[in-house]
Amino acid sequence: MRYFASEEKVMMDTKKRHEHKSCRQLLGSLSEYMDGELDDELCSVLEQHLEGCEDCRIVVDTLRKTVYLYHESAQAEDIPSDVRKRLYKSLNIDNYLEK
Repeated sequence: MRYFASEEKVMMDTKKRHEHKSCRQLLGSLSEYMDGELDDELCSVLEQHLEGCEDCRIVVDTLRKTVYLYHESAQAEDIPSDVRKRLYKSLNIDNYLEK
C-alpha cells in the first residue's frame, strides 16, 4: 500500500506519541471496565488511554456493540426438544441436557 508523504508523516507522529506499550495491560481490565466493576482510578487511566489510542477504542467499541447485539438477540426461543437433543449430541455436550 502506498501512502502520500503527508499520510506517512501523520502516521509517524502518531507512532511517536503512542507506542502501544500499555495497551495489552489496560485491555486486560476490559471485562471489569465493561461491567462497571473497575476501581475509579484504573477506570480513569483506561479512559485517558482510550482518548489517545484509536486501536483500543476500536476494541472497546466492538466489544460494546457485540454485547449490545447479544442482549438484543438473546431472547429465549423455544427449540423443539428433539432438535435440542440432536444439537447437543452433535456438539458432544449431551450430558448438559436437562433431564
